[in-house]
Amino acid sequence: MTSVLLFGAPESDADLFHAVPAGIVDPFLYVETDGRRIGFISVLDADNARAAGIEVVDPLTLGRDELVASALEPDAIELETALRACRSLGVSEAIVPFGFPVAVADHLRAGGIRLTVDPAAFVARRRVKSERQLDGVRRAQRAADAAMGVAADLLHELRPGLTSEDVRAAMKARCDELGCDLADDVIVAAGAQGAVGHESGHGEIPAGEPVIVDIWPRDRASRCFADMTRTFVSGGGAPPEELQRYWDLTRASLQAIYPLVRAGADGQAIYDASCEPYEAAGFPTERTKADGEVLHEGYFHGLGHGVGLEVHERPGLGRRGDELLAGDVITLEPGCYRPGFGGCRLEDLVLVTAGGCEVITDFPYDL
Repeated sequence: MTSVLLFGAPESDADLFHAVPAGIVDPFLYVETDGRRIGFISVLDADNARAAGIEVVDPLTLGRDELVASALEPDAIELETALRACRSLGVSEAIVPFGFPVAVADHLRAGGIRLTVDPAAFVARRRVKSERQLDGVRRAQRAADAAMGVAADLLHELRPGLTSEDVRAAMKARCDELGCDLADDVIVAAGAQGAVGHESGHGEIPAGEPVIVDIWPRDRASRCFADMTRTFVSGGGAPPEELQRYWDLTRASLQAIYPLVRAGADGQAIYDASCEPYEAAGFPTERTKADGEVLHEGYFHGLGHGVGLEVHERPGLGRRGDELLAGDVITLEPGCYRPGFGGCRLEDLVLVTAGGCEVITDFPYDL
């Protein structure tokens, strides 16, 4: 069987954290070969790795002291240690992920190790979530629901001078109470800001405006994310007619696709169904635009994506969709926008099952 190589730090590399679920910040070589899972890790992090079920080999046993005493630069020492590690295990060929460091790959190949970049193999390792990961996703989503409630209350009340930054800080504090981290750039985009892609939103929130709130908390224990979006009217009054139309179409899009989501379904076909309400109403989508055209209005993005150790991962639900698997966690997030006005996006998080899907999000859609 072909061996597997990863090089990095679990703290910042999702593929490596999936293999070694430990909060290690320094990079190391990880190898799967002959049924073994081995990390070449110093004594500083050895106990953390062993607690995660990893066999640990200290790099000092590979002649690292000799390398340190030589005239080699620190980076060259790391590269040679990685090559010696592979040779010590008899690894002559291996698959590596898309983001494998090019310097390590060059040195291993120069040393006779055959490496094949195989992104699909590493996507497959993480698609179906473990029970521990699902528990983490659910905790993150409970925090998302709670934080969205905080945002809804603040936007409904709309005290004078309320800013996007104020709402973001209040949501972040609520997530922190529930054991989750929330990024500093989550979206609270009022008015025209809501039609500008991933614009985070800034400044005072006027009354009577559409406000898109898109948040992605991460559970600290599992490192797994949730992701959700809702749209509100600031001040809690009647929505502008244009916003109500966008909301009606977006709800119709969600209602059309839920019956299609199940293991074996084609992500592109589900995306196609999500486009139909917008296209029937005369709005552009990525399906109807001209080749090379950049959309700034209508439904100008894909339907959704996988969520797990990264907030955006496979599978994809768009013009190039993946076949869904039981155990995938995905978003469903249609939306409609107009520059200068804003827009509406509604996003749920769901678990794909053999016979359909389970909605993990628990928050109303009301404007």
